[in-house]
Amino acid sequence: MERRIVYVSRLTRLPLLGADGAEVGRIVDGVVDLGSKPPRINGFVVGVQRRRVFVGIGRVGEIGTDGARLRRGSVNMRQFGLRDGERLLAGELIGKRLKGERVVDIGLTPTPENMGWEVATVALAGRRVPGLRRAPQILDWSEAGELFASERPVDRQAAELGGLHPAEMAGAIRNLPLSRRRILAGELEDERFADLLEELSEDEQVKLVEGLDLARLARVLDEMEADDAADLLGEFSAGRQAELLHAMDPDEAEPVRRLLSYQPDTAGGLMTPEPVILAPNATVADALARVRDPNIPVPLAAAVFVCRPPLETPTGRYVGNVGIQRLLREAPSKPLGRCVDEEVEPVSVGMSDRDVAAQLAAYDVVSLAVIDETGRLVGAITVDDVLDRVLPANWRVTLSES
Repeated sequence: MERRIVYVSRLTRLPLLGADGAEVGRIVDGVVDLGSKPPRINGFVVGVQRRRVFVGIGRVGEIGTDGARLRRGSVNMRQFGLRDGERLLAGELIGKRLKGERVVDIGLTPTPENMGWEVATVALAGRRVPGLRRAPQILDWSEAGELFASERPVDRQAAELGGLHPAEMAGAIRNLPLSRRRILAGELEDERFADLLEELSEDEQVKLVEGLDLARLARVLDEMEADDAADLLGEFSAGRQAELLHAMDPDEAEPVRRLLSYQPDTAGGLMTPEPVILAPNATVADALARVRDPNIPVPLAAAVFVCRPPLETPTGRYVGNVGIQRLLREAPSKPLGRCVDEEVEPVSVGMSDRDVAAQLAAYDVVSLAVIDETGRLVGAITVDDVLDRVLPANWRVTLSES
């Protein structure tokens, strides 16, 4: 099957659309990782309200003639800045001399796993001759290797590390001296650095991020799941926590700040503040469409939580939850309010982690609703949250060595 190619010259004219189809901003440029082969696209520079911000490729879903579309969430409004080993496609590479000609365009293609984009081709053109229009010469990226040459060996190593599954990244980096770990982790894009941290113990996380400047660490925290970010921040002093929360994107910092207000060994301290939440009049079809999203972690996709509006935590009154198996057995048009499992009780925000583990085992479920004293849903606690707490502190290291 022929590769799909999108050219940078056309891409930079497109809008970036939110998950709801509303325009967020305009794509200004692409950011390429010089250390990867083929050269991987780390993300896009987007013009939003007279600012240039970075949107990681992991947040971008479809790219079509009407624009690129976010998979989920919003964009971080911090001013964009290049890191070592990165280059701008339009701003730095297009216009360069290569093989005696000028780079006039760069073609991008989806990666084989379809979770990102990489450079496929380079278009070259010679000096323009009046009255003569010549089609550009199209090269495979490998024939233009000098254009994407990495400047340092560490870029290649970081690119190899960043291409691994997060658990494999964690296993690989544990075998390196701490100084080398910090160098390589520091070269990862923010989203991949966040993935790596989520696979490490809090002690390992702290050692790895020591020495990072405030702005970089705040960006990485923005990319982490809120409960994981709260666990890491819980290792810092109150003053450092306040600095980092202030430096984070406000929308990302708010759920983290709420999690930090609970004791770490309670349901509130373990929960995820962003489960799948729908209203009682939403249908089974609506729920199935939501849990089908590949960006939702598997334990959270196992159930939807039914609440009165507002539908963001803390919600209105909690009604109940509906497991994925129940959803598959019901008619698509049936309202969720008529499907809730009345046997599974929510847990209180102050319940101890041990009691939560017992409740999960007793109900034989992978997630439970967490409610406050007024009956509002404030989050969900999943079996992986509890296992992290009840397993020995070094279980990740033991597993990677086995």
